Formats: sequence, C-alpha cells, structure tokens
Amino acid sequence: MKKSTPAQWATRVVLYIVGLFFMALGVAFAVNSDLGVSPVTSLPYVISLIADTALGTCVIAVYGVYIVLQILILRREFRLINLTQIIFSTIFGYFTDFTKWLLADFALPTYAGQLVMLVISIVTVAFGVFLYMEVDLVAMPMEGLTQAIARKVGRPFHNVKIVVDCSTVALGILLSFVFLHGLMGIREGTVITAIVVGKVMGLFKKPLQPVVQKLCFGAVGPEPEEVRELEELEGMDVGK
Repeated sequence: MKKSTPAQWATRVVLYIVGLFFMALGVAFAVNSDLGVSPVTSLPYVISLIADTALGTCVIAVYGVYIVLQILILRREFRLINLTQIIFSTIFGYFTDFTKWLLADFALPTYAGQLVMLVISIVTVAFGVFLYMEVDLVAMPMEGLTQAIARKVGRPFHNVKIVVDCSTVALGILLSFVFLHGLMGIREGTVITAIVVGKVMGLFKKPLQPVVQKLCFGAVGPEPEEVRELEELEGMDVGK
C-alpha cells in the first residue's frame, strides 16, 4: 500500500467511497435494465429474490461470507486491516439500496432501451471500480477472496478471478432454478458486463489516473508494468 499524508489519506477514503457509489449506481441500472446484473452482484441479487429481502442487505451478508472465507483460507496470514472490508461492504450495501430507491421503477422501453441502460450500468461500474482501485486502500471482499485463493494455490490473480466469477454465477443460476423455478437476474447482460467493464476502465485510466495519483499521493508514479520491468532489471523476484 502506498504512503500518503493525512490529507491524502482522507482524499483516498473519499474517492474510494465515491467509487463505491458509482458501482452501486451501475448495479441499480443493471437491475432495472432486466438484462442481467454483473457477476459480482449476481449471487446477492438471486438471494435477495429468494429471501424477498433488500438487495443491499444480501450484498452485505454475502460479502461477509467472503470475508470469513478469506480468514479461513489465510488464517494467520490474514491482515487485520482487511477487516475494514466489513465497513466498506456495509457502505456499498447501503448505496445499493439507495441508488435503487433513486431510480425506482425507471426503465427505458424496448430491447434497445434496455441495452442503453446496460451501457450506462457498465460505464458507471467501470468508473467506480477504476476509482476504488486507483486509491489503493483495501480490496472489496470478492477481490479479497480471489487474492486469498490465488495466494494459497500459487496461481495468477486474473486466472483465479475467472474461476471465482464463473463459480459465483453458476451458484446463482443453480439457486435461481431451484428456488425461483427459472433464471432470474443472470442474462446476456451478465456476460457482456464481465467482458466489457475492464476495457471501459481503460478509457478512464489514461486521462484520469494522473489526476487521481496527484490527489492521493502527491506525485504520479510509474505504471505497475514499468515497476515490474525495473524490478526485473534489478534482479528482484517479483513473484513473491
């Protein structure tokens, strides 16, 4: 984790929370589009339909399970700072319900209108993820769980994330068919979001990363790829 002054720390926390708000807003647009929510939200959404409970409550509960799994996997290697995931998960859950309340039943008619709402969802989620990742605080529970598994099995993060995302969606599909007698909340939009969000994040990165880095750390450092290249040149083992 990068170093910051107290004022920069405060900025990082604020931007992190702003990122969570945009992620939640993207979830609300995805729900109202009726084309399927993102893989990360798919399981809480299906559970919310089964239990007839607010989505935000289910997000907090499922994310709490992810945190417990991290503790069980890492045991003594689990860092206490990661317990702050509980705080940020609660904030995200509240934002999810708040943004759903803001949008209410708003939906654009026709399939083309649904696609427009899905695009809005993807853009807002991508912007939110970009912000919360750039400030380099703490991973959200699903990413934290992915990191924990990757660390234990010794596999690259992105490979493990594919497995975790697919497993989450598969569990959501299974629960949907068993308890709702059909496929709910997981559609083509789920697949499109999984494929496209990362690419849209790249559109924000080039113009906004220097600004965020300046606000949060006071200087623009080298890109992660550049850091790895420098470490390799110095003969360091970057795999540790």
